[in-house]
Amino acid sequence: MVGASGYAGAELLRLCHSHPDLDVAWATGDTQAGTLVGHLYPSLTAAYPGLAFQTYDPAMAADVDLVLLALPHGASQRLMPALLAAGPKVVDLGADFRLRDPAVYERWYGEAHAAAELLDRFAYGLPELQRDEIVKADAVAAPGCYPTAAALALAPLTAAGVIERAGIIVDAASGVSGAGRGLKHSTHFGTANEDFTAYGLLDHRHTSEMEQSIGGTVLFTPHLAPMTRGILATCYARPAAPTSTEALLRLLEEAYDGEPFVVVSEASPSTKATWGSNAAHLTARYDERTGWVVALAAIDNLVKGASGQALQCANLLLGLPETAGLSSIGVYP
Repeated sequence: MVGASGYAGAELLRLCHSHPDLDVAWATGDTQAGTLVGHLYPSLTAAYPGLAFQTYDPAMAADVDLVLLALPHGASQRLMPALLAAGPKVVDLGADFRLRDPAVYERWYGEAHAAAELLDRFAYGLPELQRDEIVKADAVAAPGCYPTAAALALAPLTAAGVIERAGIIVDAASGVSGAGRGLKHSTHFGTANEDFTAYGLLDHRHTSEMEQSIGGTVLFTPHLAPMTRGILATCYARPAAPTSTEALLRLLEEAYDGEPFVVVSEASPSTKATWGSNAAHLTARYDERTGWVVALAAIDNLVKGASGQALQCANLLLGLPETAGLSSIGVYP
């Protein structure tokens, strides 16, 4: 596991410990090298009493079946040529291999892609929408947290031609863990507590990933909510054909029929209902008065929005039961 000292890495360690078929061989975290996992994350002490973070060495990949990466954007593309050559299956939680077009990556991330020749090796890792591609791949780019919520809510609607592909609006709120473990003024308790603010106006990097996943043009506005975990995405689109609330709910139910981690309901989704689970809770409405379609999704940003989804993809890559090590049941209250 590369980059295991961040929040997503800690969540990967938690989930892997409960997985019946996976054992953690090593966990790297260059800034925490030599630190016991349990010292940084006491919640993991019982699971990994003697495991310490290491500095990554490419030779580490030669003797494992799977490598999970949870690095900041821009980091994994520099490691990836040697890592793929070593032979393990790879699931990358970072943004480096999510976008199909390197020019789009350069536009939104402000630098040229350092391993554009490897983009075709990666399947986009949203299993409910790309399962067939994932099982045939040896490397997967796990989606971002906001795009996961928005795509699950909207992709079935665009695919069915129910909504217009232009002018889609996504307003989404996330807990502070989405910003990572690093110290930032915006996520200090004294800043985020009792506050609700929008950020990344008009230029958040997840916009391009949403457009790729949903198949339309998106105006995306993220918000920071004073909670630790969770994303609630409220998405708006114009109908492309006559529809109704009943028809929209039926379409989502049919699209996700049999999916172990998707709940479609008439109820308004709650982030707390997904806490600690790999579940996505969805609903939809058609407003006859204004002529808008509204689709909503709630997920845990660290599980279905990151580490849980990565493990779901890893199960598919390794030929294991897709649900292994994962729960669709949230922790409540």
